[in-house]
Amino acid sequence: MIVLKTFEEINEKIRSGCAVVLTAQEVKELARKEGIKEVAKKVDVVTTATFGAMCSSGAFLNFGHTDPPIKMSKVWLNDVPAYGGIAAVDAYIGATEQSESEGMNYGGAHVIEDLVAGKKIKLRALSYGTDCYPRKEFTGFIDKYSINQAILFNPRNAYQNYNAATNTSDKTLYTYMGVLLPNCGNVNYSTTGELSPLMNDPYLRTIGVGTRIFLGGAIGYVAWEGTQHNPTQERAESGVPIGGGATLALIGDLKKMSPEFLRAAVVKGYGVTLYVGVGVPIPIIDEEMARFVSIRDEEILTNILDYAVPSRSRPVLRRVSYSELKSGNVTIMGKKVPTACLSSISVSIKIAEILKNWIKEGKFLLQQPIQALPMDIRLLPLNETKEE
Repeated sequence: MIVLKTFEEINEKIRSGCAVVLTAQEVKELARKEGIKEVAKKVDVVTTATFGAMCSSGAFLNFGHTDPPIKMSKVWLNDVPAYGGIAAVDAYIGATEQSESEGMNYGGAHVIEDLVAGKKIKLRALSYGTDCYPRKEFTGFIDKYSINQAILFNPRNAYQNYNAATNTSDKTLYTYMGVLLPNCGNVNYSTTGELSPLMNDPYLRTIGVGTRIFLGGAIGYVAWEGTQHNPTQERAESGVPIGGGATLALIGDLKKMSPEFLRAAVVKGYGVTLYVGVGVPIPIIDEEMARFVSIRDEEILTNILDYAVPSRSRPVLRRVSYSELKSGNVTIMGKKVPTACLSSISVSIKIAEILKNWIKEGKFLLQQPIQALPMDIRLLPLNETKEE
């Protein structure tokens, strides 16, 4: 395969203001009109994006030392428990942790959104006391300006693909895939299809450790493979996995982010989650990458699973394309069923446009991965075993 451009050559074009940058929507239209070879010749970077619920998210915070100092062993932020078993005044607040007083009406995701918005957060901490950290209690208020570090670190974001969900039972189900009406009353799905980052680089040729991205309204990075990373998933002819595939662990400076692209949400009957805006630039280094970024919704497939079956391996009722899902309805067992996307396509389009403008204005350069993400690992289940 002939390499058309290197990362550095594309960055030089960005610095000089002559890089051709298109959003995922725009490049697919160009490919439809002029073909893959023209995309490879004309386009330097394609911006992809997603904005959806990403439960595996959270933030590391450093509060600074009190006087006398305290070793915080138990920590609450606005009555939401945070994990304090790191160091004296460090804590990790998980997006899905719930308030001890408000339950699932307020949780870690709300704390993160409130921090990003500059609001005051009540900090309560307890300690067992030591000679070097004699203080045993602290109650006060913090905000993003008064603490040292606020690092968004999300162990699993930007799923490459995900299963759709329906419910064949005669009762309503409340799930992380939203409310599922009885008797296949609806189908919910959770990715933006052809706009989503890892759909446009299905074999992770340009995305790896160190990749610079748009994260929550600021610049972030791919830190590692995400948890439940499953690149050996069955793939469609397009190369995109059918159902859950690769995932990314992401990191960035929470203080620089925006509540427009980090939003708390409550999934009825299930719990708290965080909507995260992720935008990934895809460099068009050769014709194969031009083909990948030209993949359309009709080439991306997923399975509709029956969530009425309380099993790790739920039955597949149908295999569908994202063009079918986005049409507003699909047919299951002869019945026309309405569909709904749990991710925001409109916000994803906005993120792709913002990232495109950053690159065109020379504010954002591409970072070649310093290490590839693994492509040969499988997702392992947790099975019950008895102690011998």
